[in-house]
Amino acid sequence: MYSPSICITHNCNLNCVYCYQKQHSEQQMTFETAKNVIDTCFANISDGKNAIEFTLIGGEPLIEFDLIRKIYEYTTNHYNDFRFYFYAATNGILLDEERKKWLSERKDKIFLRLSLDGTPLTHNKNRCNSYEKIDIDFFRETWPDMGVKMTLSEYSLATLAKDIIHLHSLGFPDIGGVNLAEGDFDWNKDEYLHIIAPQLKMLTDFYSSNPDLRLCQLFDKRLDLCEASSRPRMKRCGIGRETVFFDVDGKAYPCTFMTPMSFNEDELNRASRYDFSDDNCFIDEECYQNCYIYPICPTCSGANYLVTGSFKHRNRNKCRIQKITALFTAELISRRIINGTDNLNDEVKYHTINAIKKIRMLYKHEFIKYL
Repeated sequence: MYSPSICITHNCNLNCVYCYQKQHSEQQMTFETAKNVIDTCFANISDGKNAIEFTLIGGEPLIEFDLIRKIYEYTTNHYNDFRFYFYAATNGILLDEERKKWLSERKDKIFLRLSLDGTPLTHNKNRCNSYEKIDIDFFRETWPDMGVKMTLSEYSLATLAKDIIHLHSLGFPDIGGVNLAEGDFDWNKDEYLHIIAPQLKMLTDFYSSNPDLRLCQLFDKRLDLCEASSRPRMKRCGIGRETVFFDVDGKAYPCTFMTPMSFNEDELNRASRYDFSDDNCFIDEECYQNCYIYPICPTCSGANYLVTGSFKHRNRNKCRIQKITALFTAELISRRIINGTDNLNDEVKYHTINAIKKIRMLYKHEFIKYL
């Protein structure tokens, strides 16, 4: 499925503590530009793909709600022979009753995912005291399978478990994004590992006691992939190809991270010289050759570029926190295997058990003081 992103505004109504988009402005997309982008996307849809998933991005996309209506109506009137869907992540505080009614009537075509960082205390600290301004019930009831996305900052490390458990208690089955704040923040500091280790332990116990819950992104990993006989030499995202991003002026960029909201013109011009069709330009050889958890270690090419100035070299500021998370993931999955709640077939289970043993052997000694 073709999945272009369209930035309809650079503006945002919040100033979150971890936001890496430091060049917000009042710029917004015109309807004429939006129509041209929509036309371009349908004209470029490849053979065999008769559906498009548009992602509407900001800033905060709901600032331009009238434009969202026009985009939807234009697409419906001109491309009804195609399957298309619209997605957007939102802070959720701009929805009045009229807008909620309009969205509810189109909930099978337009999907909103709420950014919610946990308890009111945590969310308000991260996201400008906005918790009480959100109609959480509306999101849960309108799109029950969409879940929420949260971002982990240095301010919410000590309450990570409580925050995720709170989101589940609200009725969200999927905590799909538990993203470590991007940028030059050093997640490898001893003090942070000491703080997060007991939080991961609490979550391990929580998910062990609630086997029917979908694992949050921190633990939802295919450990068996670490045991693969060969590792595919391919980049981990569709940057430059599947993740095309159209800015407010209609200009195309490699992905949603590589935009004028995050980089200046010189940085973007330098990035454009990369050959996005060559996966080798995006593979960190040291990680690929030497890191056992390379296949399950999340990475963002754009975020790497933000910190290291290169798509190829990964941000090492997250290495240790990924390893300690892998240790707790191994513990959680081992419990599920023992309790018969793993839902793995025999082959995957065999490789998963070997991966659990290897992760413990490689990392337990290094992180014993945090455990």
